[in-house]
Amino acid sequence: MDLKEYVTIVPDYPKKGISFKDISTIMDNGQAYKFATDEIVKFAKEVNTDIIVGPEARGFIIGCPVAYALEVGFAPVRKPGKLPRETIEVEYDLEYGKDTLTIHKDAIKPGQRVLIVDDLLATGGTVGATVELVEKLGGVVAGCAFIIELSYLNGREKLQGYDMRSLITY
Repeated sequence: MDLKEYVTIVPDYPKKGISFKDISTIMDNGQAYKFATDEIVKFAKEVNTDIIVGPEARGFIIGCPVAYALEVGFAPVRKPGKLPRETIEVEYDLEYGKDTLTIHKDAIKPGQRVLIVDDLLATGGTVGATVELVEKLGGVVAGCAFIIELSYLNGREKLQGYDMRSLITY
């Protein structure tokens, strides 16, 4: 299945000059969503995944069905103040400023093999911060999986040394 056929390109969103790649048209098609999930599940098995981690919010949409199919846990990565128990956090750079991500302090056990799953790899800031959170907890990043990779933004460079899978590349 060619998943690019199910991505809707929205010009000038969220601002003029941006060509937004909308994956909701993958998700609202049962066969396409299942295919994408199954492809990431195959990759997760290849890298011997123990647990899935996904940053909010689209990492939940992609990661939870993968965790379900594998019968493994899912650990959410969220903005500060959104997780109810003790967390650790990482600050990372954005194009114009900084942001912070958190994870529960007990979400990952030392030595667990973690697959980080998100909808999109762009500059690599969010996934890089997620990698840092996992490694701070003693987890081993088994790989990173994305529906879409925007290769022209060079996010892959921030993830050198990690196993990666992108289902669609622009």
